[in-house]
Amino acid sequence: MTKRPYTEMVYQPMVELLAYLRAHGYKTFIVSGGGIEFMRPWAEQAYGVPPEQVVGSSIKTRFEMRDGKAVLVRLPELNFIDDGEGKPIGINQNIGHRPIAAFGNSDGDRQMLEYATTGTGARFGMLVLHDDKAREFAYGPATGLPDGHIGTFSQALFDEAQKRGWTVVSMKNDWKTIFPAKK
Repeated sequence: MTKRPYTEMVYQPMVELLAYLRAHGYKTFIVSGGGIEFMRPWAEQAYGVPPEQVVGSSIKTRFEMRDGKAVLVRLPELNFIDDGEGKPIGINQNIGHRPIAAFGNSDGDRQMLEYATTGTGARFGMLVLHDDKAREFAYGPATGLPDGHIGTFSQALFDEAQKRGWTVVSMKNDWKTIFPAKK
């Protein structure tokens, strides 16, 4: 559909927000349900977030010596799933403190948003609604997918956002640009 490589399928408003936060003294992280070994190699170039500030799902790995060289060997077993209830755990284990703001776009982000926004002091939670099928992809309530469908932004999460005062942003109505200009 977009004819772009995956590394260019980043959201311009996200890139701008991360840069703005860093310019104002905040340390930014990416907390993704995706694999850390997938995200870390390109997150810094795409988002300005260094590999050590990427939290994600992981595969079990073991240390071995092979021909006198130390190597890490990936095992065919999940180590950690950084989605849903795993996101606050991953944040605690890898970052070490509760964030003051969190941004999500799926049901898998609910617990991260709850964790961030129920701490003391000023807090902020935002959900991005993928509802612009012309410029990106529409999924979740915008396409009528049922609750619980993988990758959706369900009606239940939308209702939770309203109840908790989280900001809901529409890609279609609120974003002038979706993707950065092609390189």
